[in-house]
Amino acid sequence: MEIQTSLQHPNVLRLYGWFHDDDRVFLILEYAHKGELYNKLRKKGCFTERQAATGRLKIADFGWSVQSKSKRHTMCGTLDYLAPEMVERKGHDYAVDSWTLGIICYEFLYGAPPFEAERQDDTFRRIIKVDLSFPSTPFVSLDAKDLISQVCSYPGQSIFFQYTN
Repeated sequence: MEIQTSLQHPNVLRLYGWFHDDDRVFLILEYAHKGELYNKLRKKGCFTERQAATGRLKIADFGWSVQSKSKRHTMCGTLDYLAPEMVERKGHDYAVDSWTLGIICYEFLYGAPPFEAERQDDTFRRIIKVDLSFPSTPFVSLDAKDLISQVCSYPGQSIFFQYTN
């Protein structure tokens, strides 16, 4: 809450204040009149490249944010968005945000995160191997696939990217 309150940027949802009771914390946020992007994605299934690249987004969830000059060793966040460093419980820093951006871009274009599997262990395994494949669709350009591949590159690993046509 401290981080979000201190940020004043057109792409960050303002946090005006907060209060709590015995069970919950209540946030007083700027009104986002078009609602949550995730709900729009679920309704549409996926976005076109143009829809994924334009519009005014506002980041709203700072639940696991920290200000730190040293590497962190925590594994926190939504399973499908965790970077390999986090899954392997290695030191990580703000670079994991770039990874997450790649995962979000993939999900915008394909409607599901790239490493999703039925079992959590399988998802972890796919993340660690960076087992990234792109389903065949005429609606996602080679440039978009390349962007996602570059953003989700993981130093020190042999990365497998599969383009299927």
